[in-house]
Amino acid sequence: MFDVDDIRKDFPLLDEKVRGKQNLIYFDNAASTQKPRCVIDALSNYYTHLNANVHRGVHWLSGKATDEFELARQRVQQFINAPHSEDIIFTRGTTESINLLAESLSKSFLSEDDEVIITEMEHHSNIVPWHIARDKYHFTLKYIPITDKGELNLDVFRQILSPKTKLVSLAHISNTLGTVNPIKEIISLCHKNKTMVIVDGAQSIAHLDIDVQDMDCDFYCFSGHKVYAPMGIGVLYGKKEHLEKMYPYQGGGEMIKEVSMEQTVFNDVPFRFEAGTPSVADTIGLGVALEYIKQIGMKGIIEYEDRLMDYATERLQAIEGVRIFGNSENKSSCISFLVEGIHHLDLGTMLDMQGVAIRTGHHCAEPVMRRYGIEGTDRISFAMYNTIEEIDSFIICLKKAISMLK
Repeated sequence: MFDVDDIRKDFPLLDEKVRGKQNLIYFDNAASTQKPRCVIDALSNYYTHLNANVHRGVHWLSGKATDEFELARQRVQQFINAPHSEDIIFTRGTTESINLLAESLSKSFLSEDDEVIITEMEHHSNIVPWHIARDKYHFTLKYIPITDKGELNLDVFRQILSPKTKLVSLAHISNTLGTVNPIKEIISLCHKNKTMVIVDGAQSIAHLDIDVQDMDCDFYCFSGHKVYAPMGIGVLYGKKEHLEKMYPYQGGGEMIKEVSMEQTVFNDVPFRFEAGTPSVADTIGLGVALEYIKQIGMKGIIEYEDRLMDYATERLQAIEGVRIFGNSENKSSCISFLVEGIHHLDLGTMLDMQGVAIRTGHHCAEPVMRRYGIEGTDRISFAMYNTIEEIDSFIICLKKAISMLK
């Protein structure tokens, strides 16, 4: 049974005092989540008892480290219901995963006559790599616009989807608008068109029950630090039939079978995409974080976070001058807003002085801001350890900040 009070006891940082005075209210979870004690202990245990490189050593310590490293791969596979552990590639995060795909897919599959589609609500990590790949490989890049409510305009998508469209890359949940995109419908349309689909799961991995087989996406990417795991570790899931045809992204150790002065024979999937020494401790920590979530139960987490979202939205809408951006009926994880007459940075600073941590600015999604004619927003985002009482305290602090800034 979901018990937020018990969950909060697992996160030591939530007991921190801001500037030694105010209790911390942490509403910046879309940027990065806090870490439970079990993950922190896993990092300490690795460096205390297991510290060795993986896959390369015949000695006992390397074997133990390798076992734990590959156990984490199996845990990721099970968490997202991937068909095989070989479908799981470890990266530094969603950004590196998408950069890998933009380069490798472009080199392996795309020509100058092909088209790639992204959306207007993407994080820069799912825009900039495609700009770079477009300029290098000379395909055409198109995008799906968003409506006033913050939803994808699927009518336009159907119009621009064509036999030339080889790839669609889009966010599962918008990091600014909180919109949960109709991903299965989009994937179905794409596959009927023989188009591959990349899903940016940076925001969905911690808030939805992810099943890549049911979703039928070709690729799914996420970052560990968004899902209670360490920073610097991420995942790229890919269908094996695609991965085996893709050219490697980086060269070096681990990704080779054989090297001569004349040529390189690449390793099997997934190792051909994991050049160099991996972040072993962080990878193990990711596996532990996912097991921690499984023990709590994603169903209870989703139901509880939906309550937080509904309650916070209702409280914000009751404040005069507040404008919420992103009003899709299917929302999750975050609320972006502005208060009339107050700059978002000023409001965020005043909230910070009262112990409330929120995010301000364009949230690495400048096209969204341009769509609404604004420079940035204030964003609150929730995790399973946040509470209704914290929302009430935030509203009190918000009203105080508004009174001081107006």
